Amino acid sequence: MFAVQVAEALSEDGNKIVGAGSPAQRKGATDDSPLSWDRLRAWAVTSDIPWVDSQYLRAPHIPEGVDLIVAAHSHAFIGRKTRARAAVATIGYHPSLLPIHRGRDSIRWTIRDGDKVTGGTVYHLTERTDGGPIAAQEHVLVPPGSTPQSLWREHLSPLGIHLLRRVVHDLSCGKRIEVPQDETLATWEPAMASPPLFKPELIALPGSESVEGSKWAIYGS
Repeated sequence: MFAVQVAEALSEDGNKIVGAGSPAQRKGATDDSPLSWDRLRAWAVTSDIPWVDSQYLRAPHIPEGVDLIVAAHSHAFIGRKTRARAAVATIGYHPSLLPIHRGRDSIRWTIRDGDKVTGGTVYHLTERTDGGPIAAQEHVLVPPGSTPQSLWREHLSPLGIHLLRRVVHDLSCGKRIEVPQDETLATWEPAMASPPLFKPELIALPGSESVEGSKWAIYGS
């Protein structure tokens, strides 16, 4: 739903969307009927916008003349060659105050850790997962009794749409903001559904190596 809301918001702002990518099906779907499609896929098809399964998204899928690639809270990774197809920038939204709570379950860890303050960050995608320069960031207070679902729905999702619209507008006006993340403050938490694992390339330890390999919505002006 978030990716669709971002796409619609950017369209309302006068941006032309030339392609979209997402998982083919909603989580838990067992068939490929239109009723089981991922929401962004259904939105793209009904809007006559080219769509690709995000697990197969590569540089050749990005049309010529694309200015911007937007990752709308994606849990995957977009590679260097694909990012290079965007003439202006490749940006993404992460629901935390990066570099704190890098990783796919940032909201759940925010609640688990009892954080009183969180926020959202739009950043430039790089080889380091959730580690690129910050383009925009705002904080929100975590209301007492919040759940990951309520915090996302009521606060971090609307904030993400607001920040992405702002950054896309800035870039269209030639204003490019890139504030390096402070690695001394970085934290990385693994997905809660996964066993603990060691990923030095994601927390910028000495000797780490970059990794390749994002639910993508692609936007061009």
